[in-house]
Amino acid sequence: MGATRQGRRRRGRIRIGTLLGALVLVAALAAAALTAVVLGDGGGGGGGGPTPFAGAPTNRTAKAGTASASAPPPHIYGRAPASKTVQVHFAKPPASGLLVDERTGKVLWSWYPERALPIASITKMMTALLTVEREPADAHVPITRAAVMADGSKVGVLPRGKLVTLETLLYGLLLPSGNDAATALAQKVSHTLPRFVALMNERARQLGLTCTRFASPSGIVDRGNRSCAPDLALLAHALLAQPRLAKIVRTRSAVLPLPVKGGKVWLYNNNGLMRVRYPGVDGVKNGYTIAAGRCLVAAAHRGSTRLLVVILNSVDPTAQAKRLLDAGFAQTR
Repeated sequence: MGATRQGRRRRGRIRIGTLLGALVLVAALAAAALTAVVLGDGGGGGGGGPTPFAGAPTNRTAKAGTASASAPPPHIYGRAPASKTVQVHFAKPPASGLLVDERTGKVLWSWYPERALPIASITKMMTALLTVEREPADAHVPITRAAVMADGSKVGVLPRGKLVTLETLLYGLLLPSGNDAATALAQKVSHTLPRFVALMNERARQLGLTCTRFASPSGIVDRGNRSCAPDLALLAHALLAQPRLAKIVRTRSAVLPLPVKGGKVWLYNNNGLMRVRYPGVDGVKNGYTIAAGRCLVAAAHRGSTRLLVVILNSVDPTAQAKRLLDAGFAQTR
């Protein structure tokens, strides 16, 4: 009887040991699979910053009645490992940066690209994208008291109580970076600013922007308003896929209709690469607040190659973007 009990105990210990061994094996296989997903099929390196994580965000379809952006390239702008070929070093580097081939998404240079940082008026890229997806080019926008009273940079001559063409306000949004234009457009699309901010964040999720959160249509609010370099490259890609917006952001100056004395408004692009007439520049948007520092998202082309550069919190984003683009085009000849 005693021997039988001992045998049963021994067989019980064997079964438990076997089960524990199986669980350990399953856990090890799961960990290996997770490592394969995270690391992908290659390593980062170069550029001085940490390796961006792998795993492409999905580009889900926009809400019914809106136009979806063109599908992003397979590498998703730095979220899959790539060999960085551009070697540029700055005495005072930006807080974050990225240089990619827009068509392929190949990373040419990066510097702490996954840092989520305030982005100031670069926010207006999303405001512009939502506006053209939801409003026709011939729409008119009422200028409200909230628009006229907006803080920060403005178009400055928007007439309260009048109707202004939507295209004039889009130019006012993206060239002189008018916070008044941002407010008017947001109210046109969603009636209230909180509703529009909710749409901005929903659109960010649809585009697969994993570290982006918006707090205002203009970017004047730093708290809760942030993004990272790969997200901003994707957002610029989506903006440039919209012909109405691509035309605006590559415009250096424009004279547009406005219901004021003289009937016109003169607007000038304050994108630094536009001001220095960088060869082949295609836009996109700059920004500044004390918290965000000086920021720039820009695109430029040589022949069939177009590069996107993101510079966040820089002492001189125009000069740094120029150096990166020069080096990038030299590598892609």
